[in-house]
Amino acid sequence: MKPTGRLAVLSSLLVLSAAPLHAEFGVVTDAKAYTVDSGAGLVFRVNRSTGNLESIKLNGTELNGKKASGIASGLGPQGTTTAVWSDVNTVKITVATTAENQVAANFTQYYIVRRNENTIYMATHAVNEPRVGELRWITRLQGSLFPNTPEDSTTRGTTKGVESKDVFGTEDGITRSKYYGNQRAKDLSIRGVSGSGRAAFMVYGNRESSSGGPFYRDIQNQSGSDSEVYNYMNSGHAQTEERRLGVLFGPYALMFTTGATPPVPDMGFIANLGLTGYVPVSGRGKVVVRGIGGRDASMPYTVAFANATAQYWTDASRTDGSATCANMKPGSYTMTVYKNELAVYTAPVSVAAGQATTLPPITITTDPAANPALWRIGVWDGTPLEFRNGPNLTRMHPSDKRQAPWSGGVFTVGKSKVSDFPAVTWRGVNEPVTVSFTLTPAQVKDCTIRIGTTTSFSGGRPAITLNSTWSAPMQKPVGQPDSRSLTIGTYRTNYGFFSFRVPAKALVAGENKLEIKITSGNGGSGFLSPSFAIDCVDFY
Repeated sequence: MKPTGRLAVLSSLLVLSAAPLHAEFGVVTDAKAYTVDSGAGLVFRVNRSTGNLESIKLNGTELNGKKASGIASGLGPQGTTTAVWSDVNTVKITVATTAENQVAANFTQYYIVRRNENTIYMATHAVNEPRVGELRWITRLQGSLFPNTPEDSTTRGTTKGVESKDVFGTEDGITRSKYYGNQRAKDLSIRGVSGSGRAAFMVYGNRESSSGGPFYRDIQNQSGSDSEVYNYMNSGHAQTEERRLGVLFGPYALMFTTGATPPVPDMGFIANLGLTGYVPVSGRGKVVVRGIGGRDASMPYTVAFANATAQYWTDASRTDGSATCANMKPGSYTMTVYKNELAVYTAPVSVAAGQATTLPPITITTDPAANPALWRIGVWDGTPLEFRNGPNLTRMHPSDKRQAPWSGGVFTVGKSKVSDFPAVTWRGVNEPVTVSFTLTPAQVKDCTIRIGTTTSFSGGRPAITLNSTWSAPMQKPVGQPDSRSLTIGTYRTNYGFFSFRVPAKALVAGENKLEIKITSGNGGSGFLSPSFAIDCVDFY
């Protein structure tokens, strides 16, 4: 029965009072902060001294955690200036530092909001690396309001340290860290955390100014007392190339909803806002690859481009290997074709503004899989994912109870499964890895054993012994970044390709035993001892 008269009026007033009341879109300036209202329920305050977001409210509820959200954990007051510009549909706040700033000198952070959008669009122009040694945005949200977070990176429920001050464990042997469960750069799109009636999502945007290439992984989330949502633009976490500076990072965006994952927004409007370092579409070019020959039809291929100021990538067609990479800044690049994650072709390429650089079909000639092998363990694809515990390397610490034992006995060619072969060899943990294989009398002749490694730590590289009577000469180490890798959720740094020429006298007709050991001039113990991850091992 519907209410009538005064009861109907009262009922209507109760409904209205229960609904969120949104203020008008705009910005209010006071001596300490800019307060921006989206007009759709999002209200946030930018501290004019540090550039931090000291408050983020959605429909009247404070979302910020114990610390402010911000770039580089706050820029500090030294040499920091702020300015605001707005029109009827847009607010842009510019936080800029001078050389006096002790956190990040000559640095600019932009916050942009559009009418009736609960989104904070951002961009960062960094002339110098922040003194903390990494460039990242951190959204710090109240953990109690955002309990739904990526499982591998939450530290809730952990009770002890496992490694350094950033890998933690539960009493039952599960490991968690901000380093775990992170996506490859080429897969970054939108990801976030949620709770009852609220969610926050990072839209990672253009990765052209970041470092590491299409398969690089860096921190996206960490959830303890706070639920943290990151956008890491560069770091020293297993970083294999120089960081790009003097360029604009982004735009990227922080989106708020009542729970649903929103579509990635069109950020093209930012071209008209005068951001330092912004290159419009009209000032960009593209590369067209007509085709790639010599491909493995079962594998995905990525075509990537890199120089000192930008990086790009695109997927090659599964049909003919053709590929188009658009919206590239002008310049000279190194083009690399990856078979899954293994580099199999490189060439120089130039890009001009407003033009298409069209390349004739190319043919891959450096794929090690093209060489027929008497036996092969794994796949030449630049990853250890097919091996024992390989799929776990990005999700958990090697000591996690969910890992299978790293030592698994003798691997017998033709009988053992590929998944029986350990993805990683550590000194003192599972060294040596022994492979048994059988040769006929006709097969006993000079041969080659090849081992590919996707990463190595502390100078570790393969050393081989055959039948306990012959050992190969020592191989040179592969230069690697000064960083952990296999314990912080990545199996990729600088690739190692080791080719051992084996004389016939080292082999016998019948069963042969190959021992794969580690050589290194460095110390270390356990999972921080010299080590390497395997891509493939073969014999021909």
